[in-house]
Amino acid sequence: MTNEIEEIPDADHEQLIDRVAAIDVAKEFGKVCVRIPDPARPGRRISRVWDTPATTNAVLTLACRLLEFGVQKVTVESTSDYWRIWFYLLESQGLDVQLVNARDVKNVPGRPKTDKLDAVWLAKLTEKGLLRPSFVPPAPVRALRDYTRMRIDFTRETTRHWQRLEKLLEDALIKISSVASKLDTLSTRDMIEALIRGEDDPQVLAGMARGRMRGKHPALVEALTGRFDDHHAELARMLLDQIDTLGRQVDQLTTRIEAVIAAIPAADAPTHDGNAHHLDATTLTAIERLDEIPGISHLSAQVILAEIGLDMTRFPTAGHLASWAKLTPRTIQSGTRQRAGRTGKGNPYLKGILGEAATAAAKTNTFLGERYRRIVKRRGKLKALVAVARSILTTVWHLLADPTRRFHDLGPDHHTTRIDKGRRIRHLVQQLEALGQTVTLAPLG
Repeated sequence: MTNEIEEIPDADHEQLIDRVAAIDVAKEFGKVCVRIPDPARPGRRISRVWDTPATTNAVLTLACRLLEFGVQKVTVESTSDYWRIWFYLLESQGLDVQLVNARDVKNVPGRPKTDKLDAVWLAKLTEKGLLRPSFVPPAPVRALRDYTRMRIDFTRETTRHWQRLEKLLEDALIKISSVASKLDTLSTRDMIEALIRGEDDPQVLAGMARGRMRGKHPALVEALTGRFDDHHAELARMLLDQIDTLGRQVDQLTTRIEAVIAAIPAADAPTHDGNAHHLDATTLTAIERLDEIPGISHLSAQVILAEIGLDMTRFPTAGHLASWAKLTPRTIQSGTRQRAGRTGKGNPYLKGILGEAATAAAKTNTFLGERYRRIVKRRGKLKALVAVARSILTTVWHLLADPTRRFHDLGPDHHTTRIDKGRRIRHLVQQLEALGQTVTLAPLG
């Protein structure tokens, strides 16, 4: 407890706004509310509410009308994907639009739940600066995000098809997945193709093994002895065709993603004196600098850029970015009691790729790997991975906030080299003396 007065400055969005508008979004229309000063009663305000169809021409007409009212900020509630037409078109007409999460604008208990009252309540919160806007990246990054998310979805669907194929082989009594490490190797692909063509001799099928799998010939013969009939072949052919199609589409998306990133100026390597013809040989593009972080690959760096963008001014500090990504547990305080809450859901694509990066970094002999090993002993695997993912995202923020920075690994011995040896020795001696032992210290050598 303290009696000192603490000053907390308002955030940029926490300001009183004279003329505002809010839109309660639905699929076919939006309930628009404009809050402006009442010309008939000085010092009072008035709300004007009407319906607007969720079509391009109607929204563009609404933008002109809002500009005539002199609206300074427009709030759109993020209902499903229906908010996109409102946000994109109003933003393109020069209006200051903010997207807010529906959880932040819950109804006040004690009043009816109607679209009209929701729109008025949203407008009142907007004019008083009580809403936290959600992060919506600029148009080039939104296009990049669409490509990277589609690639992730196609990759996951490919994995599902391989799992379906494994179940089909189990139904045909073919146990090849118990011998081969994966079904998508060249050897297993050749064997499955031969099964589809009608080859049923286990010796012939096992002879298609390549590399180290040749040493598993007896096990392969047993695993390939089954009852693979015509209907298994037909279904396996469909699954393999789907896998091949998805693979080509993933490659096409990767090529397109690289082209989109190359067209974003902020993703390019920094230049000297603004002259693009004199690049510093030590500077790298944003993707290449993120690729230096342990656990982050070239593809995962593309996903991270697509999800958080390149303009770090949207996140004042690295802590703001980690909080937005829901990698920071909430602090819950009531009286003298204080505890940590859950981290929250956050952006599933960003948290997914950071989780994969943290898992990969945990296996390395680096600062991040040692950080994982230090935390996992006392907090468990999941919390250790979240801590490493937060460290990775913090590093990403610093690299993107300053394009001239490069990643430097502190090393796995960073914490041990900073230990106060004298304090550590005294602590260990006290522990031994507490156990009834007499300690005599002598230097080695």
